[in-house]
Amino acid sequence: MPVETTRPRTIWRSRDAETVEIIDQTRLPAALETRRLESLEDAAAAIRTMQVRGAPLIGVTAAYGVAMGLAESNDDATLAHVIRTLAATRPTGRDLFTVLDKMRLTLVGFPPAERKAAAWRMADELAEECVNKCRAIGRNGAELIERIANTKKEGPVNVLTHCNAGWLACVEWGTALAPVYVAAERGCNVHVWVGETRPRNQGAALTCWELKAGGIPHTLTVDSATGHLMSEGRVDIAITGADRVLRDGTVCNKIGTYMKALAAHDNGVPFYVAIPESTVDRVTHPGSGAIPIEERDEEEVLRASGRNASGSHASIAVAPPATTAFNPAFDVTPPNLVRGLVTEAGVGPATEDGIVALFGPACEGQPE
Repeated sequence: MPVETTRPRTIWRSRDAETVEIIDQTRLPAALETRRLESLEDAAAAIRTMQVRGAPLIGVTAAYGVAMGLAESNDDATLAHVIRTLAATRPTGRDLFTVLDKMRLTLVGFPPAERKAAAWRMADELAEECVNKCRAIGRNGAELIERIANTKKEGPVNVLTHCNAGWLACVEWGTALAPVYVAAERGCNVHVWVGETRPRNQGAALTCWELKAGGIPHTLTVDSATGHLMSEGRVDIAITGADRVLRDGTVCNKIGTYMKALAAHDNGVPFYVAIPESTVDRVTHPGSGAIPIEERDEEEVLRASGRNASGSHASIAVAPPATTAFNPAFDVTPPNLVRGLVTEAGVGPATEDGIVALFGPACEGQPE
């Protein structure tokens, strides 16, 4: 694993083959383990089972999945099959479809014999682009934290986040946590409130793990306590990531984001969403039910997983037998609750005009 900082990359090319390696995030925080992905099927399974997760990282993994999927055949039918297979893994995040659209539209312009090499080049470029965009998000968002620090008389800037939108959710740096990392590197006194993010506990398992590795002061809290924290004035700013942002600024993110945005709005806490342009969906018309919300296995709610006293992994039931559960993975936050979008292009309002000002007008014929 190429570990050059406290933020090792989450996906990288293998040295000796046309394969990639990943951090298996289902093993964290108990163990830092890697997995080699050798085929289209491996990449699709890694996305589906959340060995890789986070919208930007899913997109990059899918790009490498396309390259591996063209190993045996490069014809149009194979390319279409590869794209369909990866598109079926997770329905909600936009980066997956942004990347697959880009790969498909570019690769059909190459002769079949040249497609595999072109796909590997594109995947490598997309990985580097993700790193650079996240670093820029960090610089732009750090300015928000520093402004608060300059007005506080004492104590750290208290940042509330939800789920995991750090370097584990990207290739490096992250989205929502990148401003925290940059601010800390600049000497800002910052503390992070980490919502546990039930039912998969990505906040507890992943965000706390990477903040500890980065030496960032942080405190874990149950999701339902974050409104209480804000009402007591113990949160200065909330920053989350997103899996999809519609053209009017509507935000789709991990379940529980909407409740935090409501509490932030009621208590005057600025609520920001950090995203790269690839997360913006200019095609889907805003409105109720516009975004497909993934519903996951009810066992994620009915059981809790973790380490027991001996350090072994354990899964225990938390509800009576025969209980059923509803397990939507995401919710939708209306743009009026969002103070602004933190992007690689700067910080702007969560509106259609704001998005155009950041990224320019949508291209004609943008693919579905």
